[in-house]
Amino acid sequence: MIHILLLFVLLSSISHASVNDFCVADLKAPDTPSGYHCKSPTTVTADDFVFHGFVAGNTTNTFNAALTSAFVTDFPGINGLGISAARLDIAQGGSIPMHTHPAATELLIMVKGEITAGFLTPTSVYSKKLKQGDLFVFPQGQLHFQVNSGKGQATAFLAFSSSNPGAQLLDLLLFGNNLSSDLIAQTTFLDVAQVKKIKARFGGRG
Repeated sequence: MIHILLLFVLLSSISHASVNDFCVADLKAPDTPSGYHCKSPTTVTADDFVFHGFVAGNTTNTFNAALTSAFVTDFPGINGLGISAARLDIAQGGSIPMHTHPAATELLIMVKGEITAGFLTPTSVYSKKLKQGDLFVFPQGQLHFQVNSGKGQATAFLAFSSSNPGAQLLDLLLFGNNLSSDLIAQTTFLDVAQVKKIKARFGGRG
């Protein structure tokens, strides 16, 4: 009898999952390791599954680059689906500095211009010049970069294997904080004057 009851519960949960195969994020609720809580089905609308504004961003900044994200915080309908997207625009001479995505693999799809992209491992560097129609994959957690190596603006679309891939930019981690400049100099082999100069650019203190 117990086995029959357990089987019934299991089948009921599977049936429930097949009916509710999406979970639109309730952005008013806290984020959790497993994602956002679901909105009540009675409040879900078609608008939750549409993202507007996948257009070029403003590249007038330190990196001469812009990222237009369609992550779960921008696009609640992808919550729990293991996907997200972004648009990358890099002005001539601009770059996306070394960074990682702790929670996702990234696929770059070239749309316009030329980008030199690559990622690093402890023993190797994998880098390539990309042009329209090329794709490049950055495995999850690998330190990687994108540089506009052509003339004019470069544009690419990005796909991620998580609805919230996260990002850690090396420059901001090192120089956008209040860690002592002396400590940073000792651990990076830069001199203190160089560290302070870079910190001033990224809003760091100390």
